This record gives sequence, C-alpha cells and structure tokens, in this order.
Amino acid sequence: MKVGFIGIGRMGSAMAANLLKAGHAVTVYNRTRQKADALVAQGARAAASIADACQADAVVTMLADDAAVSSAVHGEGGILSSLPKGVLHISSSTISVAFAEQLAAAHAEAGQHFVAAPVFGRPDAAAKGELFVIAAGSAKALAAAGPLLDAIGKQTFTVGEAPQAANLVKLSGNFLIASVIEALGEAMALVSKGGVDREQYLEILTSTLFGAPVYRTYGGLIARRQFEPAGFAAPLGQKDIRLALAAGEMLRVPMPIASLLRDRFLSLIAQGGDHLDWSAIGQLAARDAGEAGN
Repeated sequence: MKVGFIGIGRMGSAMAANLLKAGHAVTVYNRTRQKADALVAQGARAAASIADACQADAVVTMLADDAAVSSAVHGEGGILSSLPKGVLHISSSTISVAFAEQLAAAHAEAGQHFVAAPVFGRPDAAAKGELFVIAAGSAKALAAAGPLLDAIGKQTFTVGEAPQAANLVKLSGNFLIASVIEALGEAMALVSKGGVDREQYLEILTSTLFGAPVYRTYGGLIARRQFEPAGFAAPLGQKDIRLALAAGEMLRVPMPIASLLRDRFLSLIAQGGDHLDWSAIGQLAARDAGEAGN
C-alpha cells in the first residue's frame, strides 16, 4: 500500500520503518525535516507537506496530543482537506475520547474513513514491531487498515465500530501503568529505607506474584533510577492522566487514584522533570522519604 506517515518521533519513526520492512511505499512528513533522513535512507520518500503525504491509500498520524493532531487534520492543507474521498486516516496518537469522536464525525462528513489505533508499547517494542494495537472503526475501514496494523504490531485488538472506544481503552491502560509505577515507587522506597536492595526486591516481585511485563519494565527503571533518555516523557504521562480524568468526568466515573497521579506528575514536572521518563514519578516517594540520593 501507499502510506503517508505524519509524525516521526521515536515511536513514529520505528512504526514507519516497520511499514517499509513490510513492503509498503511510505511517504513521511515531519515539521523538522531532518528527522525524516534516516527513514529516507531506508527507502521512504520525504513529503514536502501534509497534503503531499495524503496522496496515498492511507495516512497514519502519530503525534503528541489533541492540539498536534488537530493542527495536522484541520489546518490549512491538512488531512481533512487533502485526503481523497474513500481514503483512510489511521490515528495512532493518544488523544482524548471527545476529540476522537469529533475526528470520526469530521472524516465521515468528508467521505473519508477513520480508524483509531493507539498502541501499547515503548520505543524498543515499536522498533521490533511488537506493539499491541487497540483499533476501532467501521468494518470496511478496519479491513483496509489491517495490513498496516499487522506491520507495526504483534497483535491487534478490535474494540468496536466507534473509534473513540479505542482511545478510551488506551487511556485506561495508561492510567493503570501509571498506577503501577506509583505503587512500585512507594514500595521500593519503603523496602530501600529498611535496608533491602532494590534490585533484589524487584527480583522477588517478578519471580513470584508480579511477573507481568509492566512490573519488570518499570520496576527495573525505578530500581536503577534510569529515567533518561525518556521512552515516554513525563509531560505526556501527565497529559494522558488528564485525559483519563476528562473521560471519567464525561462518563461520570470517579477516579480518585487518577487525581493523585495527576498531582504526582505535576510535582515531578514542577521540580524540573520535564525531560525525564514518566516512570520518574516512581522516584518521588524516595524523595519524600529522604532516600533520593541512595
């Protein structure tokens, strides 16, 4: 397939590279042109504009937030005005439920197809094509998206015809990950101040009742205090918790733990943690306990 790919940060560039490896003809666009160079060397074509990238069978967006996606879709020469009728937009960005619903309506009105397909996984998983894709959209749109989603992920979960359902699942998942990070940070601060080695503690956890990848991955980062380079930056984590809270408010679902997490991210960012991985909120408990230097 001919694919336009908009947004080639660490996740997007890895996803676009896997589309190339799968044999798709990929045209990439990023506001910073130099970020496209590595993909061009692998066979991609660099688009001069978003409109140029839309001259394809499908266009994929992997952007930071609602504002960035809105600019790419609704801006002058954007996706909505440039994508031919009947062509597919796949949004892999983590965006709000309300905005995903708005995008679906706008594309339908324009005669275009829309699939929300956010992903679970960090950049290393993206590079290996091992993301988990959460997809929602019409049966026709999902069928068209299938070969592309297969190229970027190891498994696709379809959660319905309403695209916003995929974003709700993604936000709920990121809320759970952040909850695990906070709980791991508190537990590690407790045992560390009591004289137990953090790495040994993590080995006990992951060898017994807590063997899931989320505990292994984030427990390792917290135990080693390895928060740079950021695989997923703290401000993005704060954004996702804010969006989860907005979804909870819209659906009238109280989320007290999410409110706590919002404040933890704000504390981290206020202390200069903008550049750190979101797992760095797991270090706040150690700071509170006077253990930050250990």
